[in-house]
Amino acid sequence: VQLQASGGGLVETGGSLSVSCSASGGTLRSYNMGWFRQAPGKEREFLARIGYTGTYTAYADSVRGRFTISRDNAKNTVYLQMDNLKFEDTADYYCAADRWAGSSRTDETEYQFWGQGTQVTVSS
Repeated sequence: VQLQASGGGLVETGGSLSVSCSASGGTLRSYNMGWFRQAPGKEREFLARIGYTGTYTAYADSVRGRFTISRDNAKNTVYLQMDNLKFEDTADYYCAADRWAGSSRTDETEYQFWGQGTQVTVSS
């Protein structure tokens, strides 16, 4: 499956932005999906994960309560709604697919397919 992330951009502190991840060459309903980000000079960081049907979600402490992951399997798309954005949220955002179940799978090495990053810049 090929993943395509989109929707990044420039937003002011406190603002909102939604990024999307669409798939081709496969159906996303076969995968648990995750969002990660990587800021310049930092390691890639887990943000959120959603199960095959969206019945469970998991979040990193840094974004819980501000970010919401969701999916629309009919549209083969996963979303990350980001609210109350902070300067430190500035990063490249990546979606990833994991064929195996488990809400604790938050390590990037556990995901088999990756999209290219979409850049999110939060102005201070």
